[in-house]
Amino acid sequence: MNASPRRKELTRLAAQLFVQEGFDRTTVRMLAQEMGIKSGSLFHHFKDKQEILAAVIEEGTQNALSIAKAALNTCDADPESRLHAMARAHLETLFADRNAHVVALFEWRRLDPAARAHLGHLRDAYEALWVTVINEALAAGIIHGDRFLVSKFILGALNWTVRWYDPTGQRTPDDLADELVAMIMSR
Repeated sequence: MNASPRRKELTRLAAQLFVQEGFDRTTVRMLAQEMGIKSGSLFHHFKDKQEILAAVIEEGTQNALSIAKAALNTCDADPESRLHAMARAHLETLFADRNAHVVALFEWRRLDPAARAHLGHLRDAYEALWVTVINEALAAGIIHGDRFLVSKFILGALNWTVRWYDPTGQRTPDDLADELVAMIMSR
């Protein structure tokens, strides 16, 4: 969906509130207040709170997919470079659009079944990029293990950085990605 700039801004503000309060505790009144509009005006942009959640997750997942594809298109073709590129892209996504990704990570289960079905293709496309890169790294022997477990381990480690990583600290996101990938490589 091609959202208006106003809808995008409202989606960004909703993501911030969902991170602060959690989806279940966030009311329509709270959303309208955060957005600086009347509660009734919110429904001019969104059907209900569920649609707002779906919009937050959709935008964040589309951004992640775009950043990952761009990273893979500009990196060397060898499996190690591609693994590093995906890790860097994932962290870039998390830190550039933190709230949308925290919402996607922790509130996905709050989506209604129709929204989950609608957004599942984006999530699947993103995970498919990872599966391809991990399969290449496994085939090249630079990492070892069960593909399913390796992918869950890598994504879990990268996703959890939103809870502890300090962007103003000593490590840049690129340094962090390189260190995390180095930990799983077989050398």
